[in-house]
Amino acid sequence: MKVIILGGFLGSGKTSVVIQLARHVIGADSENRTKVVILENEIGEVSIDDKILQNSGYEVANLFSGCVCCTMAGELVLGLHKIIEDFNPELIIMEATGVAYPENIRKTINHSLPDLDCSITCVTDAKRWLRLLRPMEMLLEGQLDAAEVILINKVDLVDEDSLSKVEDSIRTFNSNAQFFNISATQRIDPIVFEAILGAK
Repeated sequence: MKVIILGGFLGSGKTSVVIQLARHVIGADSENRTKVVILENEIGEVSIDDKILQNSGYEVANLFSGCVCCTMAGELVLGLHKIIEDFNPELIIMEATGVAYPENIRKTINHSLPDLDCSITCVTDAKRWLRLLRPMEMLLEGQLDAAEVILINKVDLVDEDSLSKVEDSIRTFNSNAQFFNISATQRIDPIVFEAILGAK
């Protein structure tokens, strides 16, 4: 069973990516919906993203009130056990909160559920990257450093020169990942999703 941990700072566009990724996996066959479970981790009591995902027809499980990489590790493991028992999906897409460190989440999963195949994809925001870099550098580095795939989102909102600076900056945190430039409000190339699904 594959688990994709989708990390990235607040507002980077994770939910838009999740919806398109789930559609890519399911294809045109609505009977296949149970192949994918989306696990949401939001800090707070109400998840706007959850409502967007449910309105799109997806099975959504929630972990509220804390960040699974630090305060809710036990709940994450119990939640994953329940998802496996109830749905036995082929794929779990876990959209982490915008302040999570995805590698910590993967370590928690690998420790308790070593049979699950976990990979990390991180979504970054080309429009805000340089502005966020100084105040959030440690968090951004922690989100990016273990990712197998990095998506530079909102490339339609920046010029070529700015995008080049963003790309160079992001690569200083992780030069080994596969990089893709996307605009998640538009159709994402299926090649991107195949890279995410194939990442190890």
